[in-house]
Amino acid sequence: MAASKKTESKKKASETPKKAPRAVAPTIETQYTEPQGEGGETHQIASGNIATLTTDQGAPVADDQNTLRQGARGPALLEDPHFREKIFHFDHERIPERVVHARGYGAHGFFELTKSLSRVTRADIFQRVGERTPAFVRFSTVAGNKGSFDLARDVRGFAVKLYTKEGNWDLVGNNIPVFFIQDAIKFPDLIHAAKPEPDREFPQAQTAHDNFWDFISLTPESMHMVMWIMSDRTIPRSFRFMEGFGVHSFRFLDAKDRSTFVKFHWKPRLGLQSVVWNEAVKINGADPDFHRRDLWDAINGGDFPEWDLGVQIFDQAFADRFAFDILDPTKIIPEEELPVQIVGRLVLDRVVDNFFAETEQVAFCTQNVPPGIDFSNDPLLQGRNFSYLDTQLKRLGGPNFTHIPINAPKCPVAHFQQDGHMAMRNPVGRANYEPNSWGAEGGPRENPARGMRSFAEEAEGPKTRLRPESFADHYSQARQFYVSQTPIEQKHIGDALVFELSKVERPDIRSRMVSHLIHIDGELANTVADGLALPMPKPAIAARPVVADLPPSDALSILKRGPAGFAGRKLGILLTDGADAALFNALVAAAGKQKAVYEVIAPKIGGVTLSDGTKVAAKHKIDGGPSVLFDAVAIVVSSEGAALLASDGAAKDFVNDAFGHCKFIGYSPEAMALFEKAGLAPDLDEACIELSSKRGAAGFVESCGKLRHWPRELKVDLDAKS
Repeated sequence: MAASKKTESKKKASETPKKAPRAVAPTIETQYTEPQGEGGETHQIASGNIATLTTDQGAPVADDQNTLRQGARGPALLEDPHFREKIFHFDHERIPERVVHARGYGAHGFFELTKSLSRVTRADIFQRVGERTPAFVRFSTVAGNKGSFDLARDVRGFAVKLYTKEGNWDLVGNNIPVFFIQDAIKFPDLIHAAKPEPDREFPQAQTAHDNFWDFISLTPESMHMVMWIMSDRTIPRSFRFMEGFGVHSFRFLDAKDRSTFVKFHWKPRLGLQSVVWNEAVKINGADPDFHRRDLWDAINGGDFPEWDLGVQIFDQAFADRFAFDILDPTKIIPEEELPVQIVGRLVLDRVVDNFFAETEQVAFCTQNVPPGIDFSNDPLLQGRNFSYLDTQLKRLGGPNFTHIPINAPKCPVAHFQQDGHMAMRNPVGRANYEPNSWGAEGGPRENPARGMRSFAEEAEGPKTRLRPESFADHYSQARQFYVSQTPIEQKHIGDALVFELSKVERPDIRSRMVSHLIHIDGELANTVADGLALPMPKPAIAARPVVADLPPSDALSILKRGPAGFAGRKLGILLTDGADAALFNALVAAAGKQKAVYEVIAPKIGGVTLSDGTKVAAKHKIDGGPSVLFDAVAIVVSSEGAALLASDGAAKDFVNDAFGHCKFIGYSPEAMALFEKAGLAPDLDEACIELSSKRGAAGFVESCGKLRHWPRELKVDLDAKS
């Protein structure tokens, strides 16, 4: 028995788990180390000035590296409050992305009034010249999701939130002044057709597919918009170089509630500029965040983007005699017929502190207007006023989205709205209703003198679901837009239509689309039909005869509203070891004089050593800095460097793309070896400037203000017609 007890005792001892090694929480000094230099040495981040990490409740956190466990190798314990809170918050980081305009980028700034409009509106923001109003602007694409690329061929949102002294004004516009549809009831159909096809969930951020063109070809009211979206307006070079439009006709109301119609325009001070399609495709591969990076770099570099605010103001008499219905959102009022008056400027001078808190959570509603601005009966605008509030409720979780700082007015707020999801403030005091008899303690009251009043327009006629006859002309302004373009811009519209429709699988959809183009321009229809190898179809039935003699409008052309110079643009300088230091320095100085920026591309990211021994750091390695990222390029190389680049595919692509995209190219004489290997030497033209010539670096950079040498495109494009 004694023996058996001894054996049992030994057995129990052997089954007793060994004492776990003591767990050691790493200190902050040993948690964070960074490699320094090629030797692999590290440096520690000192803990002395680092703020203490806390939970959402403010409790200091002792260990953010390990969950609470039962022993060093034991199970995790659910009682760990920091782990539970951290994972809970992470699991709920995402909110539903916008159905449209999901990919956006924003910045802060201000609006400054330069001309008083007190004669036509009592809106406080338009009263005092020189007064500045805080602003937040969000640019976006329409069709793609949050992870799509910047340079999709797409409409760009241009949404401006102005924090006026009498409430927020959201001017929720686009970079195109018209829209696809006339009635908001068709918006779900338009977006469903434009989005990825639902059975396969592609293509992303593209309209080059059957569903989109099927819908468009069955919707003649879209033809004016088709001309705009197939133009280079939908592949802008930068947010900074595109126009913005309020799209709809709004109303101004003066102190006596008399109405004047108004259309809003944002005009970029740096002029209009777009890329070409082949360039857009390659930019999306090289830098899908191209527009975001451009805006971020410009603001942080002190090159603050600016736009002039222009208004077209007109009365009912003008509306009555104008050839088209001013309530039709598929129509414009040409600037030659009604000039745009510049009344203010918009400046973006600060990037966001946190993308999610500001750009992602900002909520725009077309219904947000201050007293003195009112709505017209544009049916698309009326539908937008209803729809946007629903969107914010879905995305931001409840009715209190105006409590989020980016959405909160900067003027006093007083009302009886209370409670609800994530309420940050509630009415104070006993009364939470109105009317009440508590006097001054009873809270705010309406103010007929200052408050929002609507235009007392009389409505008449039966309830109906008919479109007005005045909306029925779908082709005349589409034709006017097309004939207002320069020949190269017209070519790009034809190229875009051929490309998009070539991705459509059903020939009947292609043919139906061409049948509409016949009414816009016969030569354009022939170009597209020939590009698709289609027999010419019969013209589509037109609800109204096409007005073929509307005069061209220079304001509709990008190239006629281009920049005055190279300011705000980017010069790419390709360097190699031994490159002429004086020439490089002259280019840098010339770019600075033109208020342009430059970036260096080199065979290695470490940079190069110039002819005078100066070391120059590179922004890009050659295969990571293609010429599509720049507005013009200069190749400054040594003989040895040129020979090196001549054997490199990326370097040959660099010069071939710059040439094919009609850019201005400056070069040192040694670069001819690279041009010869790239097959360009016989074709260099007057926009390829040898920098040792008398024109020199300054002359070259000044020439770059023209941005493109368009005659070259006719020589490098298979589809070009002389």
